[in-house]
Amino acid sequence: MATTSLHDHYRNPLSYRYASTEMSFNFSETKKFTTWRKLWTYLARAEKELGLPITDEQIKEMEANWDNIDYEFAAKEEEKIRHDTMAHVRTFAVACPKAAPIIHLGATSCYVGDNTDLIVLRDGFDILLPKVARCIHRLAKFALEHKDQPTLGYTHLQPAQLTTVGKRTTLWTQELLMDERAIRRARDDLRFRGVKGTTGTQASFLQLFEGDNEKVKKLDELVTQMAGFKEVYIVCGQTYTRKVDVECLNVLASLGSTAHKICTDIRILASNKEIEEPFESSQIGSSAMPYKRNPMRSERCCALARILMALPSNALSTAATQWMERTLDDSANR
Repeated sequence: MATTSLHDHYRNPLSYRYASTEMSFNFSETKKFTTWRKLWTYLARAEKELGLPITDEQIKEMEANWDNIDYEFAAKEEEKIRHDTMAHVRTFAVACPKAAPIIHLGATSCYVGDNTDLIVLRDGFDILLPKVARCIHRLAKFALEHKDQPTLGYTHLQPAQLTTVGKRTTLWTQELLMDERAIRRARDDLRFRGVKGTTGTQASFLQLFEGDNEKVKKLDELVTQMAGFKEVYIVCGQTYTRKVDVECLNVLASLGSTAHKICTDIRILASNKEIEEPFESSQIGSSAMPYKRNPMRSERCCALARILMALPSNALSTAATQWMERTLDDSANR
């Protein structure tokens, strides 16, 4: 069957149905490959500053072509050489013929791959944190407005003593505050992989700078600053340690657990006719019946939360199987 439409291919609903525009872009190919090109430019700038024979003209040519990506050419190159990084090095080189000899100079694939992943993680947290804060603010406002509204409290899901709607809401808010703190901590703990080599040493750059160790360290520092990070991971193998992914996904899983708990409570309260979700006048289907307005938002939130809660197991397995300086079995599932 001929495929002429994007609807003829599988698309992940997490992207086109549930993700925000900004988060979807953050994990897009455009963000990924333009960041690769920026990192190659940062490397060239720093190498020039430290005395390697690189010209301003070459760097300007690279900067002018950050967004000029021939994806069709890159795909053909990757199919031919079976290497995504070098396929994009060649694609960038076609757009920047003057800079071609110095693109990726001294670097390994993980220089662009892993450093880009860390940038995407950082930027993703920066998108997420204000949303969590906004949710906390709205719940706090709701709790204050209903602090004196009595309601039946439940333990073991059995009727217990009275509480208030506001007091119950503070239980939800407290957990979100814990999540915000954990997410912020994970974001602030992120470092840059920096300018390291194939096994995490800097031998190739030491060779480029003819044994000048101070220049190699300065190169790492300069590129890290250009990428917007304050610190690098002092040691790494070929990749940054995959324990970083474990830490990042753990806080997201915890947020999923909180969201699931809050929305399960709402679903139970909706069943008891104590609370109701917003309802659109144009809504149709069984969930729109006056006597059966299902809490669809909360149901959807619980469904997506379960995906978040399942993420750490993959990251833990990946971290556990990074033999010696790294293996390649994390590439496809990342």
